[in-house]
Amino acid sequence: MSAQPDHAPVPPAPLAPTAAAQVLAQLRISDRADTWVPAFQQDWARGLEDSRHSYSLSPLHDVVRTWQARLEVAPYVAEFLASGRDDSDGVDLADALGEQQ
Repeated sequence: MSAQPDHAPVPPAPLAPTAAAQVLAQLRISDRADTWVPAFQQDWARGLEDSRHSYSLSPLHDVVRTWQARLEVAPYVAEFLASGRDDSDGVDLADALGEQQ
């Protein structure tokens, strides 16, 4: 009997070298550019600092993936909010995505 797991988790697909620039470009043309661009830049700066300390690109990849997910669901969220449905039982995005360090 082996102590190894039966299966290894599949790592996320590697990001393109231009992924952060592409996300920032999409944010700049979005309806929420006024708030999202500074928020992305703040997250990026924090990820860059974490990356410098850890000698890993993972914090930067986490920032890009989080913002890619936000951009992906933004049209659905806007549609839901425009529909006038009750959203009082919603879940905070930070809770849904998990703790981002």
